[in-house]
This record gives sequence, C-alpha cells and structure tokens, in this order.
Amino acid sequence: MELYKQDEYYKIIGLCMEVHRVLGGGLLEAVYKEALEIEFNLHNIPYEREKEFTIDYKGHQLKKKFYADFVVYDEIILEIKAAKLIADEYIAQTLNYMTITKSGLGILANFSHKSLLHKRVVI
Repeated sequence: MELYKQDEYYKIIGLCMEVHRVLGGGLLEAVYKEALEIEFNLHNIPYEREKEFTIDYKGHQLKKKFYADFVVYDEIILEIKAAKLIADEYIAQTLNYMTITKSGLGILANFSHKSLLHKRVVI
C-alpha cells in the first residue's frame, strides 16, 4: 500500500535530514527554515514560506490569520520545530492548518535532537 503523497513526503524528509546532518540539532527554528529554503531551491521543489491563510466563519473572514512555516508542492503543510518533543499542541496546530487549507498531509519536523524527529499527519 502506497502512502498518500509518498514520494513528496520522502523528498521533504530527506531534505530535512540533510539540513539536520549539516547543522546538527539545537539551533533556532529560523535557522532551519532558512536552510530548508535553500535546499528546496537547490532541488527545484515548489514551496511557499510563511504562507498566510485566512479563516472563514459562516461567510465572514476573521481578522485572525495564521502562517504555515511552509506549504510544499502547493498542498503539504510543513511545520518546523526546535523543541524537546513533538507535543500534542504541535500536532493539533498542524491538523488545524490542514483542515483550514483542506490539505491531506502535514509534516512536523523537529530539529532539536541528535537525530531529526518527524511526524506524518494525515486527515
């Protein structure tokens, strides 16, 4: 059985691993985001960084907006963390972003440890 967006998922995780291999763990999220942006460009992977999304409520656009760290391949939500663990609140945040954007796949990548931690989130 093939996973949803399997090839894209493996490419994204591979680039996250490359960034982690070069930089190691424990830096700020912004550093990993900048390095990932370079990798996406080097590998011609379409992405948008800090993409702004609005929330619609019963036909009204709310003032509160959110910003996904990356939207990769026009659909995959990629959230970057540099935290002790992948907390439930990070999973909930990613699921909320996926619901609002109608994305079928989210990825949480945590760069804080000796090895890259990542979680595939599917609705």
